[in-house]
Amino acid sequence: MPIVVGQDTSSTRKTLEVNGTSFAYYSIPAAEAAGLGDFSQLPAALKVVLENMLRFEDGKTVSVDDIKAFSDWGKQGGQNPREIAYRPARVLMQDFTGVPAVVDLAAMRDGIKALGGDAQKINPLNPVDLVIDHSVMIDEFGNPRAFQMNVDREYERNIERYEFLKWGQSAFNNFRVVPPGTGICHQVNLEYLSQTVWTDSDQDGVEVAYPDTLVGTDSHTTMVNGAAVLGWGVGGIEAEAAMLGQPISMLIPEVVGFKLTGEMLEGTTGTDLVLKVVEMLRKKGVVGKFVEFYGEGLDNLPLAQRATIANMAPEYGATCGFFPIDDETLRYLRQTGREEDRIALVEAYAKANGFWRGSDYAPIYTDTLELDMGTIVPAISGPKRPQDYLPLTTAASAFGKFVKGVRDGKDASPKEEIRWEGEGGAPEPREIPGDEGHHNRGFYQAEDGSTHQLHDGSIVIASITSCTNTSNPYVLIGAGLVARKARALGLNRKPWVKTSLAPGSQVVTQYLEAADLQEDLDAIGFNLVGYGCTTCIGNSGPLDAPISKAINDHDLIATSVLSGNRNFEGRISPDVRANYLASPPLVVAYALVGDMNVDITTEPLGNDQNGNPVYLKDIWPSNAEIAELVERVVTREAFQSKYADVFKGDEKWQGVEVNGGETYAWPASSTYIQNPPYFQGMSKDPGVITNIEGARILAVLGDMITTDHISPAGSFKETTPAGKYLVERQVPVREFNSYGSRRGNHEVMMRGTFANIRIKNEMLDGVEGGYTKGPDGAQSSIYDAAMAHQAEGTPLVIFGGELYGAGSSRDWAAKGTALLGVKAVIAESFERIHRSNLVGMGVIPFEFTGGDTRETLKLTGDETVAIGGLDTVTPLAEVPCTITYADGAEKVIQLKCRIDTAIEKEYVEHGGVLHYVLRNLAKAS
Repeated sequence: MPIVVGQDTSSTRKTLEVNGTSFAYYSIPAAEAAGLGDFSQLPAALKVVLENMLRFEDGKTVSVDDIKAFSDWGKQGGQNPREIAYRPARVLMQDFTGVPAVVDLAAMRDGIKALGGDAQKINPLNPVDLVIDHSVMIDEFGNPRAFQMNVDREYERNIERYEFLKWGQSAFNNFRVVPPGTGICHQVNLEYLSQTVWTDSDQDGVEVAYPDTLVGTDSHTTMVNGAAVLGWGVGGIEAEAAMLGQPISMLIPEVVGFKLTGEMLEGTTGTDLVLKVVEMLRKKGVVGKFVEFYGEGLDNLPLAQRATIANMAPEYGATCGFFPIDDETLRYLRQTGREEDRIALVEAYAKANGFWRGSDYAPIYTDTLELDMGTIVPAISGPKRPQDYLPLTTAASAFGKFVKGVRDGKDASPKEEIRWEGEGGAPEPREIPGDEGHHNRGFYQAEDGSTHQLHDGSIVIASITSCTNTSNPYVLIGAGLVARKARALGLNRKPWVKTSLAPGSQVVTQYLEAADLQEDLDAIGFNLVGYGCTTCIGNSGPLDAPISKAINDHDLIATSVLSGNRNFEGRISPDVRANYLASPPLVVAYALVGDMNVDITTEPLGNDQNGNPVYLKDIWPSNAEIAELVERVVTREAFQSKYADVFKGDEKWQGVEVNGGETYAWPASSTYIQNPPYFQGMSKDPGVITNIEGARILAVLGDMITTDHISPAGSFKETTPAGKYLVERQVPVREFNSYGSRRGNHEVMMRGTFANIRIKNEMLDGVEGGYTKGPDGAQSSIYDAAMAHQAEGTPLVIFGGELYGAGSSRDWAAKGTALLGVKAVIAESFERIHRSNLVGMGVIPFEFTGGDTRETLKLTGDETVAIGGLDTVTPLAEVPCTITYADGAEKVIQLKCRIDTAIEKEYVEHGGVLHYVLRNLAKAS
């Protein structure tokens, strides 16, 4: 990549000698010496951004004043929200978000040719790695055939997508694809792709060293911050702009310091720690902020545990959770097979440029909080949100409270906590399923002819899955030891529990087999099902038909327990109402008991061969047992061997055919890949932002509406608009696959927008699913109503509550919203990524002011909405909104326009960020 050297900061470019090799680098101490400010007490996370400013200072996009603003940040107590232009070193994608991104790039090549430009201008300027990890589904489980059968089905379902991605790899520069069956993108990134300090040649051929940074099209890109690599999730549209050379417009963030002290106690895991961190930071409020972890506790925290905490930054709402470079960073890089010269460079660079965390590390933070890791107890989170933290001792009773709320029609809202404050309160009595008069239970007959009772709380999915925990050998080895001890005592999973093990990389399988633990996991049903996200992304696969029927016939609140990072409503399985996040060892334990009503801290998990009760403490491994095995089997050689041919793939991948040349030959009959409408008929010049007049309300939504609610990733039925579309094209239900896998087809995704089975539109009383009022006032699917409004030329708006757009960084939550004809989303607050995505698609986000909310306005959906002042709007301005009720009454409120920066205003004027980039590239060529 070209390194831009500015005249004013050329004196900050210095030389570093490492093992006989010279590297140029941009020195923060030299910037201080040049009089650009005092940067000595900046947090390491912010120094990464500052170095980016030094390297790209050109007097235009990045100015000397931008650099000096970082010094002012420290003088002003960790605050200076100046707009800056930031350029990450690279981009990471996974296939669910990567396929639509490559679709957009292919469409942009068509679009630039239509504008008279050069198709080769549409090429990534920065390295892009796409890891195929989201497509494998758990159709087969609990037997030795599971892995191969799931892989075979994956290729059957997704061959069109894989052919398309292989075309992209051949058509675009700087674009690599990691084939299916390799691992989860974040784990592959952490274990192999990331370097902590990156190197590249500048325009003069000089090798330059600089911090490894990235953005990714998945919200859990933040995981790599555990290795001091600054990265966060963005929508696919923002990532596409970044890879095409467009800087990311952002405000200099606040940085919250999280001090860790003490060390973990016997019997606790990194998962228990991260769930507590999520709860604390959600309470603190860190949306849009960096979090940096510091304190002497880091000396006792292995990098795998740090990566677990960094991974869940989207769950605690931060842009990232950063860990500075220290001795543990170097140890991890060495263990995972990085070259010794690179490790030496990381140490030398960090110490020379002020990035090293030593005993004297004491930066300025915007705000701080503290946690003694010695206070951590075993815990889970659920049943709907990662921040719903539950000490394990209260889990069963909390579930009983949740069930009671559902049955009484008072299901706790997202603002309420499904837990007890403190430790002194006695848990409420819980109703034990099977008691006389318990009306929510059903029976099913297994294949062997035996009959089993299911009830509220029956655990039907127990899945060791997700990058969050399968990157951590301490909890994976722990799960294997729990399985070994349970097996030795004769315990097994309950027959109604669908068990699975989906590691984040092949290294996991290697060390589980080296420790002889895979055999023990297999024995109780945790067979390898694939290398990918599986249950965590909603690819849990179907439950056995009799179990699914028993759940739905009797309206049971079935549960899942997974070692993932997301447990939002409707995400894990359409048959499951309550989902809990837990450490892998606890996932195994819950599979043995099969019932969320059981307090596994005091009640037996089952009986051994002699009929004696077996308790959790009887099968829980000691920290010393785990550490000994990790030390013995997690080796540098394992990482080097498994990543030696990471881009080669197996015979199936090598056999995937590539069609097309510079532009893509869009297959008309494909139901996976279609040319999107964004750039068709596009003019050479941008438009203007116009006022919104006579808009109708498409939906009124509550708090914590996630991107899963807006654009679900999982399965769908033939009765849905998306299902009807596929049936009309002779696609059998068995081949529907998932919404996530069909993100390359806008026709499917438009129909799936706001189609989550658990979403509740408050315009309708007690109705779940993607429904609204049509133009005639009758209940209709959201898609059909939107199309009817579009046919009449009526603009649409959405109303929401707090934290609108939380969760995954999926661009389709914004793309679908735009394609339905929504011009504005009005909410109490927005999560960072989705707000940016909406702007990137030309949809304007607005926030209520003055205490107004959708509730105080008493909206029914029969109103019309007008928003003025948009023709002269400036970033973050307040504008008037007039709501006209069905009886003719009017109410004028003020809204804060969440177009946050000047460049974002330009994006909206162009109709979106990709339109902005495309027009500029067309002019340049």
